[in-house]
Amino acid sequence: QVQLVESGGGLVQAGGSLRLSCAASGRAFSTYAVGWFRQAPGKEREFVAVISWRGGTTDYVDFVKGRFTISRDDAKNTVYLQMNSLKPEDTAVYYCAAAKFYGGRTQNEYAYWGQGTQVTVAS
Repeated sequence: QVQLVESGGGLVQAGGSLRLSCAASGRAFSTYAVGWFRQAPGKEREFVAVISWRGGTTDYVDFVKGRFTISRDDAKNTVYLQMNSLKPEDTAVYYCAAAKFYGGRTQNEYAYWGQGTQVTVAS
């Protein structure tokens, strides 16, 4: 069982940065892949990024490549999403999710989800 809590969201001007954190409780967190997803108002939740267990592999959706970086610190049971050069279209509720060993771009691969953190980018 893994419980996830996101933090770090807020209001930022376009071009600014935020770092989201996903703190996990539970055993063997290092054996979970962790993904970030987001849901904008009126839209379906979509994949943003994922990091493999042990952090050896990352994957990003095209529209955040070069702007967002996912990383993990297993000693702290935390995964981060550093978001730079934010755009108004990045406004959404951001969720982290965990999957045992492997997680890809599909939401149903993930068994555990956090409650989400709001990111608002003002133009």
